[in-house]
Amino acid sequence: MLTGLLIYSLFIAADVVWWRFADRRLRGIRRAGAIRAALALFIAAQCLYLLWLMVEVLLRGTRDPRPMDWGVLAYLWHVGVLPVCMAIVGFTWLGNRWRRSRRVPQQTPAPTPTTAGLGITRRRVLAATAAILPPAVAFAATGEASAQLGSFRIRRRELVIPGLPADLDGLTIAQVTDLHLGRFMTAEMAVPMADAANALDADVIAFTGDLIDTSAQKVAPGIDFVRRLRPRHGLVLIEGNHDVMQGSERFEKGLKDAGLPLLLDEAMTLRVRGRATPVQFLGITWGELKRGSEMHRVGRERNLLYRKYTPAARDESVRRLAAQRDPAAFPILLAHHPHAWDAAANAGLPLVLSGHTHGGQIMLAPDIGAGPLRFRYWSGLYQRPGSQLFISNGLGSWFPLRVNAPPEIVHLTLRTAARPA
Repeated sequence: MLTGLLIYSLFIAADVVWWRFADRRLRGIRRAGAIRAALALFIAAQCLYLLWLMVEVLLRGTRDPRPMDWGVLAYLWHVGVLPVCMAIVGFTWLGNRWRRSRRVPQQTPAPTPTTAGLGITRRRVLAATAAILPPAVAFAATGEASAQLGSFRIRRRELVIPGLPADLDGLTIAQVTDLHLGRFMTAEMAVPMADAANALDADVIAFTGDLIDTSAQKVAPGIDFVRRLRPRHGLVLIEGNHDVMQGSERFEKGLKDAGLPLLLDEAMTLRVRGRATPVQFLGITWGELKRGSEMHRVGRERNLLYRKYTPAARDESVRRLAAQRDPAAFPILLAHHPHAWDAAANAGLPLVLSGHTHGGQIMLAPDIGAGPLRFRYWSGLYQRPGSQLFISNGLGSWFPLRVNAPPEIVHLTLRTAARPA
């Protein structure tokens, strides 16, 4: 709670700093009163909204009833646009200090050419454009993000896996991941997604983490979503980082008590009717269990249990599961973070299914964007001798805008050899 209050307070301070910076650049322009007023109203609305969140959500713990579009705008502004604005403020301040330190006496410069009849210098026009452009970008991004909410595609892939038992040729898996039920994904939005996964009529449905978002007040909507899934022969699921941010026991105990097959460094073997070889699913946890006090949390969070992600803990989970491998079954590792593939390949596991990356979320081109900046593997199929990794873009987001990383449900068909086109 204290961390949330601090973050909201910093956002409010940044809003005020940006408003002062932008307003100063509009003052010298005639007939800019309406623009200045609109900018002040925009920033005031953002600050009031954050103050309301601090009181209603953080202090009173009530459910957030805000209109969806306004929540999207506030989130995109504060998380996506405002940091860029503050960088501009910082660079401008440093540039001004540097110029003042190197200033020498000189003759008064000639007047800068002006726009005819208005007395507006080109510099002021550019400054005014820079002042009003960020809110305009935030509104445009909100329109696009709002249109994306609840949309998804069905992505079909055939995976040719060397060593796949012949009787498992044609086995189908519907991979569902990163639903993020909460702030930007309502239970109502998720119903068509569950129905679409069921319509694929896959042998198995595998959910690879982030069923709920950090903003989710309860686990119950996630449980309802999983119960709506109807695979032909089996269902398996693992946790993701957002599932356990409010305390791992809340999520893990909730799903276990509901009788759902949540794998916590555990294995589950499924037998598919008509196929002699069983399929063993190995599901890793998000990280090592830690008491809140060990993670420097304060207040009531000190006594809660959390999952602390580290590469070492992740790789230890993979090794622990590899030791549980059934030699008579075909193993598939479910790992929310795709970097678990490195340890899985070293352990001889032939297939890993992951999520977490959202396909890179913001991608300018297939290999340019947030995906390769943050991850070694971020979307689709990756191969090396003896092992393959498939990463789904997932369905939801903690950040409500995607660019060239469409939300999806994946239908995978395992093959012993490539089929003719």
